[in-house]
Amino acid sequence: MNLTLFDLDGTLIATDSDHAFGEFLVERGWADREGFRRRNDAFYADYLAGKLDQAAYIDFATAPWRQRDTEEALALREAFVHARVLPVLHEPARALVRRHQAAGDRVAIVTATNEFITRPIADLFGVSDLIALEFERDADGRVTGRIRGVPSFREGKIARVEQWLARQGLSASAFERTTVYSDSVNDLPLLEWCTHPVATNPGPSLATVAQERGWPILRLFEAIP
Repeated sequence: MNLTLFDLDGTLIATDSDHAFGEFLVERGWADREGFRRRNDAFYADYLAGKLDQAAYIDFATAPWRQRDTEEALALREAFVHARVLPVLHEPARALVRRHQAAGDRVAIVTATNEFITRPIADLFGVSDLIALEFERDADGRVTGRIRGVPSFREGKIARVEQWLARQGLSASAFERTTVYSDSVNDLPLLEWCTHPVATNPGPSLATVAQERGWPILRLFEAIP
């Protein structure tokens, strides 16, 4: 059996869902247009530079919605998925996931974006196994603004994947082939961990690494108008 892991933002969808959700909060009037947008952009720049303070970001990013009624927050998320995710979810990415599923691979999406945003997106791909940033919750089940466990970012993705496998009595050595698809140099640790890294829609930094190391480069969205 083979293991196939997909990053999400920029890899399977042609956007960053975390940053886009922040923009959506502003558009819907849930967050301050000037101050929130400026900080959201700054955190995104830190992410691209590989120096994101995830604890600070999660406290900031969840503040506009975590005290809202649960049904209200879920309705906003549904509207976000329809308005901002479906238009950038393209058939080449769907087909790639289906191909690995049809081959009998164990497939998971591994993303630094939080579980609230990414669970419905993973469902659109038919992927039940989602390794995403998890929220701490209070006794009433409300999001506190803090992270639970290891953030699935950079080296943390390896830790979370290994924890996920261990809960099933597995390890990477149980698989004949482990493949990782990612667009981001932030995922370099996970790409180096697997046996078959694939730079997918890579940014300039990852494209350079892939070319130097002879890794395959896949551009899923090149033909998308």
